[in-house]
Amino acid sequence: MTQGAGQGAEWFGQPAGYGPAPAGYEGPGYEQQHAHEHAHAPEPGYDGAPPAPAHIPTVPAPPRPYEPTQRDTPLVPVDYTPTARDLPVLSDPADTPGDRPEHAGPLYVVGDVHGYLDELLAALGERGLVDETGHWAAGNARLWFLGDFTDRGPDGIGVIELVMQLSAEAAAAGGYCRALMGNHELLLLGAHRFGDTPVNSTGGTASFLAAWRLNGGQPSDMERLEDRHLTWISRLDAAHLTDGHLLVHSDTTAYLDYGRSIEEMNDAVTGVLQRNDADECWDLFRKFTKRFAFRGDGGADAARELLGVYGGQRVVHGHSPIPYLLGEVGGEVPDSEEPRHQVSGPMIYADNLAVAMDGGVTMEGRLLVAQLPLIG
Repeated sequence: MTQGAGQGAEWFGQPAGYGPAPAGYEGPGYEQQHAHEHAHAPEPGYDGAPPAPAHIPTVPAPPRPYEPTQRDTPLVPVDYTPTARDLPVLSDPADTPGDRPEHAGPLYVVGDVHGYLDELLAALGERGLVDETGHWAAGNARLWFLGDFTDRGPDGIGVIELVMQLSAEAAAAGGYCRALMGNHELLLLGAHRFGDTPVNSTGGTASFLAAWRLNGGQPSDMERLEDRHLTWISRLDAAHLTDGHLLVHSDTTAYLDYGRSIEEMNDAVTGVLQRNDADECWDLFRKFTKRFAFRGDGGADAARELLGVYGGQRVVHGHSPIPYLLGEVGGEVPDSEEPRHQVSGPMIYADNLAVAMDGGVTMEGRLLVAQLPLIG
């Protein structure tokens, strides 16, 4: 299987963004220094990856003023069970491309949130998906979160609570709100379950807790983490196909290591989490931190490989911030402290086969919410 160009593992560094791993750290990201251990050597990390073409189109989001206000009701109804199997939110009427029922509403996706609750409320409000109190206002619309709710930002648990709340409210209104598993969900679960337990890493000794701390893990999130949050996270799917869009968190083809259909792959990921083996969970986490598969000369072929197995006409992903995909961060912008590209919307690239949705909110970028399909 071709893993695709540029799938280097994520550097785990300063909480405010993505920087080089601290000296002596041998957790995730360290394996980039040992590319010879992989059958397909990944590109260098952010400090030296070649810039992508500057003409890649972006789709701007229309600016609309919005100011979130204080809620006067709980985020999650007291009688709401987010993992109940009979919830209508678990049923997507548009799983098959071209078979979307007439009553199905517009489709929206949300990029990486990373604990920035206020920014999320503002972005959802700009699109008319929530009202001024942060409750569902979009009727039968369909909303997908692409993962990475916590770490780096101030209120990851608040973000999870909001997504759980919107799932219940959207279902009651005839729409739905659903979420995918990101690598930071795996990191949070691992830090909670396994703590400092050593795990086998290609770069040496590591632990989930150390990786979580180095990657912007917030102590307040860990303190507020409850069983219901853990249960909800552990049941998230890793990928979904709807309206011809293959929704995933990470821009990697490593998903193919876990199954040759979306259902098989999702079941395999859930099975890893249920078996609760630290090394197996670490391997899953490590693979889901890979990135840049769809960038560069082999990017379109990698996208075609993933689409050829799982279906769809376009991959929609988060994980890799758009400034990194453009090669504008990580010491690649001489004599400038600011990226050349100001993120205004999602980025379409890889011969029109991929859409990047991580606007880089952790690096003073933008939290992106977009309606699909995008034109470009």
